[in-house]
Amino acid sequence: MSGALLCINCGTPLRRTFVNLGSTPISNFNVRPEDISKPDPTYPLHVRICESCLLVQAEGVVDRSAHFGEDYQYFSSFAASWVEHARRYAEDMIARFGLSEDSMVVEVASNDGYLLQHFVARGVPVLGVEPTKSTANAAIAKGIPTEMVFFGRATAERLTREGYAADLMASNNVLAHVPDINDFVAGFATLLKPEGVWTVEFPHILNLIEENQFDTIYHEHYSYLSLLVVERILTKHGLRVFNVEELRTHGGSLRVFSCHRDAHQSEAPGLARVRAKEADFGLDSLGAYEGFDAKVQAAKKALLAFLNSAKAEGKTVAAYGAAAKGNTLLNYCGVGTDLVAYVVDRNDKKQGRYLPGSRLPILAPEKIAETKPDYVLILPWNLRREIEAQMGEVRQWGGKFVVAIPKLEVF
Repeated sequence: MSGALLCINCGTPLRRTFVNLGSTPISNFNVRPEDISKPDPTYPLHVRICESCLLVQAEGVVDRSAHFGEDYQYFSSFAASWVEHARRYAEDMIARFGLSEDSMVVEVASNDGYLLQHFVARGVPVLGVEPTKSTANAAIAKGIPTEMVFFGRATAERLTREGYAADLMASNNVLAHVPDINDFVAGFATLLKPEGVWTVEFPHILNLIEENQFDTIYHEHYSYLSLLVVERILTKHGLRVFNVEELRTHGGSLRVFSCHRDAHQSEAPGLARVRAKEADFGLDSLGAYEGFDAKVQAAKKALLAFLNSAKAEGKTVAAYGAAAKGNTLLNYCGVGTDLVAYVVDRNDKKQGRYLPGSRLPILAPEKIAETKPDYVLILPWNLRREIEAQMGEVRQWGGKFVVAIPKLEVF
């Protein structure tokens, strides 16, 4: 990449490192058996902070079409807790904003219909916007109208002409995935009705820093967000934040409610509370972002010490969850099949493949009971309670669970 790297929001040259995780494969594409002998292409995973607008962002070295192609394997409905989160959201929004058969709900990055299905069940018209063919087709099979396209201003203008102006727009864990964040936000400002509401959920960078959640950094994420930065970006596009809710999902997320600048939504107390929390942490200055790289190196050292000790003692370790965050962890730490035998996942579309980089074989969850490992390393630590409950049988042979984030814990 020639020339100075520029901020994807304000265009300022990027000079300050937040964390450098080296060069790794793309996290969300597992290796097919016929490709096992081919080396994985690797790309820099170097995250910087803009000294002007404070947006934390990765180098855009991989085109987004490489992340969200036909072979995309992340289906939201495989996480029961996430589907329940979506159901509660739908019930809340219907009640809070009086949505009915005369309303229109549009979700951007609608995946396999995990969320919109709950509005459909209540008779509320919906439209999904989802660029990945695999998940969009799954949604369509559920009876959820879905546009297979990337979202931005041009798509929003077309959908507005076609009669899809929205009373409610939702976008969960996608704002960080867009290389042109201003075009993306402009799309919401375009498609939203004058009194419409847009809710956007994203992992909170405050938690990423405080809880050392470096494994949530991967090429699919172009940015890592705070309320402070999101408010500034939305304001540029004539949108106004009127409420914020703190969520437990993905290790600590924010749900930001916004509307057009002149809409009649009144400001809720949650907004001032999160603004104050970020200010107290120092997210409005560069100092809060320094020292993260050292915390990441300490986590790597702790995990490798545990795995090498287990190996020396003749103990076996398997992993649960072929998740992108797990690939960041394993590849940054240099973990392979010499330390972790395999990984299991409920998603049958992943089974039979191999994790990129580490080359751990992805097997069905039943493999755990068959081989009875001494330790099960939970890679999607944000689902640790759900996974611990699913795999309770591990306790029967004296097995234990392990997480590496925010710190090494054996339980």
